[in-house]
Amino acid sequence: MISITRRFLLAVTFACSGVLVAGASYAEKVKVAAIYTLPVEQQWISRIHKALNTAASRGDIEYVYSENIANTDYERVMREYAEQGMQLIVGEVFGLERAARKVAKDYPDTAFLMGSSFTPVAPNFSVFDNWIHEPSYLSGMVAGAATSSNLIGMVGGYAIPEVNRLMHAFMDGAREVNPDVKFLVNFIDSWYDPPKAKESAFAMMDAGADVMYAERFGVSDAAVERGVKAIGNVIDTSGDYPGTIMASAIWHMEATIDKAVSRVADGSFEAADYGQYSFMAYGGGSLIMDESLMSSETAAAVKAREAEILDGLFRVNVNDARPTSDN
Repeated sequence: MISITRRFLLAVTFACSGVLVAGASYAEKVKVAAIYTLPVEQQWISRIHKALNTAASRGDIEYVYSENIANTDYERVMREYAEQGMQLIVGEVFGLERAARKVAKDYPDTAFLMGSSFTPVAPNFSVFDNWIHEPSYLSGMVAGAATSSNLIGMVGGYAIPEVNRLMHAFMDGAREVNPDVKFLVNFIDSWYDPPKAKESAFAMMDAGADVMYAERFGVSDAAVERGVKAIGNVIDTSGDYPGTIMASAIWHMEATIDKAVSRVADGSFEAADYGQYSFMAYGGGSLIMDESLMSSETAAAVKAREAEILDGLFRVNVNDARPTSDN
């Protein structure tokens, strides 16, 4: 397993002109609380939790969190943390956008950094998302070159912009190397339902899909059982599914968290969109791939395209519309 991070040092050097250099020390630790609607083991949330733990281990922040908080209870927990004097509250408010913004308005001296489908609101409500469409495109190139049936199955959670754009980028990457490829797309309307995701994957493989896009847990398990290859998303699960996961688009939340913490520490935090810090140029996204599961030509083509992305010579299209199966 190798990490495709050619020119990574160049990218990080560039990024650090706008992002806090990890390890900066503050006069006092920033008090940070996170609120999660699912367990911290869930793939998307785990990346936020990891970044906050990294900042805490450096001594930059004091970190507490609450997990498995229902949307109906989320506003109350936000208020409790604000009343406790937390300086920065991190979370995801896709299911309660209006209520979360109301809380932020009631606590103007507290900084909020929330995963959101909408825009920031002055003075203190900032937003972020996992903009890993670039490595998703690269992983699509791997899948497009790998399929023999020219049919790829894609199982997603919810058809929201944050998911849609990654799936479209993946599809575009596959089409670059294989114009004949087709897709089967299904959303299970859950962030965590491995049996349902597995059932959907089996149906796609029964229809002829021989590569699976594993946006949700359960898909890779189905791929293992049927002996087909899979592409990972957000986290690296190749160790759990050796010989099955060909490549994964990885999200790194550290750049986003470090930037927000630094701004709270120096008093410059304001409403902003932190989405750019998930781009590859900032170290917010990367691709890992198992070259033993693909041809040398495919690996070389992916690396060349990655270099162009990092050099600003290739831009991955962003499409937030709901992806659909090919007829």
